[in-house]
Amino acid sequence: MRQNYDEQLMYLNQDILNLGAMAEKILDMAIKALLEQDYELALEVIEFEKEIDRVELEIEDKCIELIALQQPIAKDLRRIIGIIKMISDLERVGDYSENIAEIVIKIGKEKFIKPLVDIPKMAEISKDMIRLSLDSYVKEDTNLAKEVFDMDDSVDHLYEMIYMELLTILSKDASVMDQVIDLLFIGRYLERIADHATNICENVNFIVKGKMTFH
Repeated sequence: MRQNYDEQLMYLNQDILNLGAMAEKILDMAIKALLEQDYELALEVIEFEKEIDRVELEIEDKCIELIALQQPIAKDLRRIIGIIKMISDLERVGDYSENIAEIVIKIGKEKFIKPLVDIPKMAEISKDMIRLSLDSYVKEDTNLAKEVFDMDDSVDHLYEMIYMELLTILSKDASVMDQVIDLLFIGRYLERIADHATNICENVNFIVKGKMTFH
């Protein structure tokens, strides 16, 4: 019984890493579609998000079945609960990437009102945070989780810079309001993706130490 249980946990660990890889991929696709104003790629992002939804539900079902059949306690129960929360965070990365793709479709080939410099930086940091947060889960490394948690400050700072720059542009030319709003939304989506990576880090802390927060 225990061997079968351990095998199921091992498969769950692999499942969540696969979902993490999908989250990184869809974010990459969405940002590439934005920078290249690639309509077809944006449509691919929207389709790929449906696959992420399917995988999330599949993993959730496995977790519920494991709890029902094995009745885990202590750290094992925290792990399964943590996994359920983490897959929800990864699914949200897919949702926000889809939102970015929808804005790409809306903007079309309209010329950007400014070079997109900080938005790709935000996306890269957020993607690194997703990858490293899952590394901290696999290694049960709460110190790494805390380092990733703290990376969120860099994303927040970039978002503030984007916000102020776009408002300055808008104050000089009201005709660009629609695109300013669209780019602000993209910055906000990336900021939220980073927040979901910090949620994963907090869940690593919960699994290992039984505490949700680093504070």
